[in-house]
Amino acid sequence: MMNKKQVFFVLICAVALGFGAGVWFGRGQIACKVCAPENIDLSRFWEAYYKLQDMFVSPEKMGDNQKLIYGAISGMVKSLDDPYTVFMPPEDSKKFMEDVKGQFEGVGMEIGIRSNQLQVVAPIEGTPASRAGLRAGDAILQINGTSTADIALDKAVSLIRGPGGTEVVLNIGRKDWKSAKDIKLIREVIKVPSLKWEIKENDIAYLKLYQFTEKAAGDFSRASMEILRSPAKGIILDLRDNPGGYLEVAQNIASWFLEDNQIVVIEDFGKEKTKEYKSTGPGKLANMPVVILINQGSASASEILAGALRDNRGVKLIGDKSFGKGSVQQVEKLQDGSSLKITVARWLTPKGDLIAGKGLEPDIKVEITEKDYEQNKDPQLEKAIAVIKELR
Repeated sequence: MMNKKQVFFVLICAVALGFGAGVWFGRGQIACKVCAPENIDLSRFWEAYYKLQDMFVSPEKMGDNQKLIYGAISGMVKSLDDPYTVFMPPEDSKKFMEDVKGQFEGVGMEIGIRSNQLQVVAPIEGTPASRAGLRAGDAILQINGTSTADIALDKAVSLIRGPGGTEVVLNIGRKDWKSAKDIKLIREVIKVPSLKWEIKENDIAYLKLYQFTEKAAGDFSRASMEILRSPAKGIILDLRDNPGGYLEVAQNIASWFLEDNQIVVIEDFGKEKTKEYKSTGPGKLANMPVVILINQGSASASEILAGALRDNRGVKLIGDKSFGKGSVQQVEKLQDGSSLKITVARWLTPKGDLIAGKGLEPDIKVEITEKDYEQNKDPQLEKAIAVIKELR
């Protein structure tokens, strides 16, 4: 009679044989839906499993085989060293899908991982994060006392989000501070604004674009027609603290500034497979002088738009280096309700420059110091006004 370990081993061997060769039933149907690749040796995995079974000090923790499998998958994904490719167990997967469908509650900021450090990509205007003074580039060291070292991005998002009216405490580090500070935030329903614009210096249109939401395309179209009817002789396009959004919206907005059929961005899927996204008109702002403001909070679709105008028209980028989030993720559901969010492509500017991990360097670098913030000064905008005056 076999003991428990021997039974388990026989079952595993049976499963492995089924995966490797396919188990036939009925009229030639293969039972295994996902068969193991022939060139991968999983014996080390099972060797480690049995060592843990025999020697681990808390054997009761070894009883949940599903948890072990999820842990193994998470480790495999983490070894790819891509913070945007993540594994989500069924519960996390369900929450993620609910979040992306509509309105959410939280503190109102985009976060990301840069140089293995969780940080603020951009606070959203008018939200708890913005009102608390959080800035692009701030390091998030702890969430409610829990260290963020080696934390998965989606896990960090789930810890920061929560029901409106509840509290979350973030331990924040900033390069100008001597030590980190705890910042208490009260969550609320987040409504993402689209854009605002105004006339500065009598004939300069200053247009602040907050995010590339579905609503932003229509709002930008209306704002552009208003600008064309105004005394404006040049445009300052402010993409600072804009964490991005929909690629198609960036393509739509870029098409206002470019002639028809110019490359906006290139999607590189690897293995020499690429896809070009091109301007589709109306091009009504193609002859209007433009400068663009960027900073560490300019990410994703912001970098697409800035790169497109720089490469095609020589538009000057002013401010700080952008975040460098130039990749595309696709969510794939697995059979048990868990899912993988996989980076499937990277974005290249029209001239072929990689955005992911590198960001866009400003043509004119202007930093905002702690003293500038205290005195409510904006030297980046001041420089943009000076440059656009020369181009009018």
